[in-house]
Amino acid sequence: MRAFVTGGTGFVGANLIRLLLQQGYQVKALVRANSCLVNLKDLDIEIVRGDLNQEDLALQMKGCQVLFHVAAQYSLWKKDRDTLYLNNVLGTRNILNCARQAGIERTIYTSSVAAMGVRQDSLPADETYQSPVSKLIGDYKKSKYYGEQEAVKAIKTGQDIVIVNPSTPIGAWDIKPTPTGEIIVRFLQRKMPFYIDTGLNLIDVEDVAWGHVLALKQGKTGDRYILGNQNLTFAQLLGKLEQITGLPAPQKTIPGWIPYGVAWLEENVLTKLGKQPTIALDGVRMSRQKMFYDASKAVVQLGLPQSNIDDALFKAVKYFQTKGISNEGSRKQYL
Repeated sequence: MRAFVTGGTGFVGANLIRLLLQQGYQVKALVRANSCLVNLKDLDIEIVRGDLNQEDLALQMKGCQVLFHVAAQYSLWKKDRDTLYLNNVLGTRNILNCARQAGIERTIYTSSVAAMGVRQDSLPADETYQSPVSKLIGDYKKSKYYGEQEAVKAIKTGQDIVIVNPSTPIGAWDIKPTPTGEIIVRFLQRKMPFYIDTGLNLIDVEDVAWGHVLALKQGKTGDRYILGNQNLTFAQLLGKLEQITGLPAPQKTIPGWIPYGVAWLEENVLTKLGKQPTIALDGVRMSRQKMFYDASKAVVQLGLPQSNIDDALFKAVKYFQTKGISNEGSRKQYL
């Protein structure tokens, strides 16, 4: 089977392509003209240069049976608002239209738990939950919501699409890195004296890749599946990193109003003076919520793996160290 993959240079996409190759698929990957191809180096795939809003993508998809639309723009900065909607909403609309024209038999659309939002009572949300779009924090989450709605519209017109909603993947090939990868990097570099009392649902990125393949094989058209695993408070996450690396975890929380004030000042004042902000206001607002999710549906209906989170964190730490991240204070020699 021949698969067309968008977002293959990114974290989830790079792991998905490797799994597809292992499973015997032929892969054609769409990459932007200026994309870094490090994550695709030496892979036996066909690379096509272009972007999600090209009208001729149907020609590039010819001969492929399935589409994995993984690509998305991620940013929490206000200045990137227009780009978020251009890629995550209009780009999704265009590529799904092109998939229909190309005769793609089934599409796996990578949404995000960000599109669902979080429950106000901090209990884990499942696929039946949907926060009002007005309650979604920031344009990234809203753009993912509206992007998912493009998939829903296409399903209603007869396209065979399954939606997957990854939570917070961790592991290797986190090249940018992602916000969670950045947490690990800052921990290793001893740049985290305090932490905010928040919570995340973590999952091994390799399990996320398997979730895509299992959704292709067993997912129900029109359904969405949370690809997640373990809910952890930030303190629990830092405790696991301490056990893995031997580095002491920060013990003190910081009141939310402090980073909020700094972020507000940077985005609303310093940027007007030509300064580069360091903390995104939307990121601070998100951290006030515990982003917990229930992936039972994907586990039961798809057989989504639930690999040990400690092992996934270990792989992430090892990956970042291999890439030159300093953790000279580590006492664990195997790292």
